[in-house]
Amino acid sequence: MTALLEVEDLRVSYGKIEAVKGISFTVNQGEVTTLIGTNGAGKTTTLRTLSGLLKPTGGKITFEGKPLSGVPAHKIVSLGLAHSPEGRHIFPRMTIEENLLLGAFLRRDPAGVQEDVERAYTLFPILGERRKQAAGTLSGGEQQMLAMGRALMCRPKLLMLDEPSMGLSPLMMQKIMATIVELKASGMTILLVEQNAQAALSLSDQGYVLEVGKVVLTGTGQDLLHNDEVRKAYLGED
Repeated sequence: MTALLEVEDLRVSYGKIEAVKGISFTVNQGEVTTLIGTNGAGKTTTLRTLSGLLKPTGGKITFEGKPLSGVPAHKIVSLGLAHSPEGRHIFPRMTIEENLLLGAFLRRDPAGVQEDVERAYTLFPILGERRKQAAGTLSGGEQQMLAMGRALMCRPKLLMLDEPSMGLSPLMMQKIMATIVELKASGMTILLVEQNAQAALSLSDQGYVLEVGKVVLTGTGQDLLHNDEVRKAYLGED
């Protein structure tokens, strides 16, 4: 498999507190790679660092063979990394369509942008039905769809999803996970951070378990699903 993203010995600190303590992982082209772990494990910090929102204190991040260290966030987006953040962070007073168009702010191909807006509506029909509605009036699940659709508007080579099922009903969570499967089938490479380990590992090619800023287990999604330590700690099984 071709490695799209390689992270080696990544370290990230908040002041004197080291949140990520030398983790290494690889995201292969066309695969879903999942980071699981409890709150405080360093998952979100890792994604924010990959996006250029935080500066690492050590280690190496390589995307398509090129180092990302020191590259500003907007240029990282232009290289093909899109981040759908934890908490969605949509713009509530703007319409659904305006939120989507913000995801294409670096693009200069109006026809292609409009094509991708329609593609987002095909992926998430409820957004198309309400395209002129203020985004803040959407349900939590619909806002998650919008956040994902916005991230897709830059035509990313790597889509990073941070806790896409957080706070959603079981039915809406199933819809979001089914969308991830659909995106993977289309050839999208995805880095998924998710507390619902069962759902995430079920659709993952590769998984990494983080605890207090360190990788403690790695394997295929199926291997981790059947790992006794993972089953006890993250799947609620004895």
